[in-house]
Amino acid sequence: MLRSQATRTALGALSMILFGTAAPAPELAQGLTTQDWEAIWTSVLSRHVSEAGQIDFFALKQDHGDLDRVVSFIAKVDPRSQPNRFPDAHSRLSYYINAYNALAMFGVLQLGTPSSLGGLTKFTFFYLRKFNVGGNAISLYDLENRIIRPIGDERVHFALNCMVVSCPRLPRFAFSTNMLDRQLDTAARTFIGEGRNVAVNPIGHEVWLSSIFNFYTEDFLAQAPSLVAYVNRYGARVPDDFKVRFFDYDWSVNDSTGQRMQ
Repeated sequence: MLRSQATRTALGALSMILFGTAAPAPELAQGLTTQDWEAIWTSVLSRHVSEAGQIDFFALKQDHGDLDRVVSFIAKVDPRSQPNRFPDAHSRLSYYINAYNALAMFGVLQLGTPSSLGGLTKFTFFYLRKFNVGGNAISLYDLENRIIRPIGDERVHFALNCMVVSCPRLPRFAFSTNMLDRQLDTAARTFIGEGRNVAVNPIGHEVWLSSIFNFYTEDFLAQAPSLVAYVNRYGARVPDDFKVRFFDYDWSVNDSTGQRMQ
């Protein structure tokens, strides 16, 4: 029996997500230092990300050479394969944040910049699609949950970006070892200061939070007695007794030529 058109389309998308196109050639990373890599990633971000955090995937598709170099470096070098390059927690964490964001961007580009990463695409893109990190195949889900979160800094949830509208605002520069603490603090204050992420409803005695606070509640409660107390730490003004509700997460790809952040 012939498969339906919908089934064929879904299987085709699954194949692209899992296997994509050929990964960048390893020699693209030849001779790069970690500082070189961060500078190239900053160049990608500064050229293709707007001040509002939107990504110009159309322009990136025409000019992806530097992104290929960034991804090629990730495939060769990570804190596990070359620990001498990453002597402390800040150097490791900045690397992994940059790597996650770059791989997510590369993965969306490989996929042809779909309109959304929701539904079936969410499962296949984050759980089944594997990327090469330091010579090992790993999914974005495992990179975040088995490597990044155990480092123990909950502010990474304001820095990791999977290229969809409800993600934190993607900065136009790489995270760096020497500036990491300040950068993460800025990311937290920026995220919590946006009405799309924290909105107080005095009439209803409630506060609406980004679903990120729902996804990772345990990480935030390890740092504060409540989610309200946590957001108040970064500039929000929410009464302690307000009920917490969560916004729906928008999985639309944050492409400046299509979906836009509000």
